[in-house]
Amino acid sequence: MTVFDDSERRTWAGRAEAYEASFAKLCAYPVPMVLDAADVRPGTRLLDVGTGTGAVAEAACERGAKVTAVDAEPGMVALAAQAAPGADVRVAALPDLPFADAEFDAVVGNFVLNHVGQPRVALAELLRVTRPGGRIALTIWTAPTAAGQALFGRALQAAGVSRPAHLPVLAPEDDFARTVQGLTGLLGEAGFADPSCRTLAWDHLATAEEWWSGPATGVATVGQVVVSQPAEVVAEIKRHYDSISTEFAGPDGVLALPQLALLGRATARSATTAA
Repeated sequence: MTVFDDSERRTWAGRAEAYEASFAKLCAYPVPMVLDAADVRPGTRLLDVGTGTGAVAEAACERGAKVTAVDAEPGMVALAAQAAPGADVRVAALPDLPFADAEFDAVVGNFVLNHVGQPRVALAELLRVTRPGGRIALTIWTAPTAAGQALFGRALQAAGVSRPAHLPVLAPEDDFARTVQGLTGLLGEAGFADPSCRTLAWDHLATAEEWWSGPATGVATVGQVVVSQPAEVVAEIKRHYDSISTEFAGPDGVLALPQLALLGRATARSATTAA
């Protein structure tokens, strides 16, 4: 496990319910497209990696798939098991999955690749557990981020807050461009065949308080930045957030927050062929 992986474990520990109340709806938006990209249908043996609160697992069960779902955080696993009672939900994490080679027809990871310290190693593990000819589908956030997510960064910058030194970033040799070309290339490097990628764009609707509740409760990296600040600094961040967020407010006060994500898909081939 890398320093980045260890930091991610600490970041998400005990925050499943806070995530469910804040960012889970946002992350659920691409679920139907992810399942379509992985060709999930009745009888498909599907692995959902980084299931979070179980949105992918639940939707895949509704399609009649035979679903196994994993997450590194026990709190997420508990919520996912409630959301998708027909799935086999357990605690496990990349890059060491407790499954046999070629065990699944399809593997999906909805925004999980953002949370691993060695993306190429993680993809190699996903290739290992996918049968030859099976499909993989992954989403990641773009970089730079869209305006809806950049709202938090703008508020932090206006308050004079930078990323704390204790929050690590990926090592340069492990990082990759969060672009169509970057994700497509990463899938190809990992040994998947016919990789492709497209951009997903949508407006996420949320009240200002709902959107703020994620960072305020320490959810994700931005939340860790916020909660590491003294109370007076948090108040200053919130003041700037309240001011900037009005740019996205409709007549009813609900924010329409532009989002951008990448959806990558590819086909697994045998380790011998990939080599």
